[in-house]
Amino acid sequence: MTSEALYKLRFPIGSFHTPESISKAMITTWINEIEAFPKAVAAITEHLSVDQLNWIYRPDGWTIKQVVHHCADSHMNCIIRFKLALTENTPTIRPYYENRWAELSDGTYNDLTDTLSLLHGLHAKLGRLMRQLSDEDLKREFIHPEHGKRFRLDETIGIYAWHSNHHLAHIKQAIVYKGAFKM
Repeated sequence: MTSEALYKLRFPIGSFHTPESISKAMITTWINEIEAFPKAVAAITEHLSVDQLNWIYRPDGWTIKQVVHHCADSHMNCIIRFKLALTENTPTIRPYYENRWAELSDGTYNDLTDTLSLLHGLHAKLGRLMRQLSDEDLKREFIHPEHGKRFRLDETIGIYAWHSNHHLAHIKQAIVYKGAFKM
């Protein structure tokens, strides 16, 4: 498989690029996408068998169930990052080893019920918080030591909307390939 084909499997919707200017309309669209994500994941995974939940979306990728569990882990970190940035002056957030987390027992569990429930509540809470941010709040930043840079909250809303759509595309991709990729 070519490196271009592997890139497309890894980033089926492309990578996130921060717009030069972020409008209120963009933020509203991104928040809508974040709020819609749990329902979309539930709809696409609700009738999958355990065998199908173990399909991976690309060579050396995660299983469908790991992707779903990862999104809950990642988006829990998202709300914590937002709250830190809103209550502290440019805090340095704590990164985590997402690949290691994906291998823990809760990341490989075959039943998605609890994780989907968590995603529904978490994304409702995220949406509520994000919709109440003032223009000043949206300019607040946190430092991500893994990337060695500052992230503004308006940009971070876009990143998590992209992240949601990125992993939804991974789930769809795994279903299209019907277990063709092996771990």
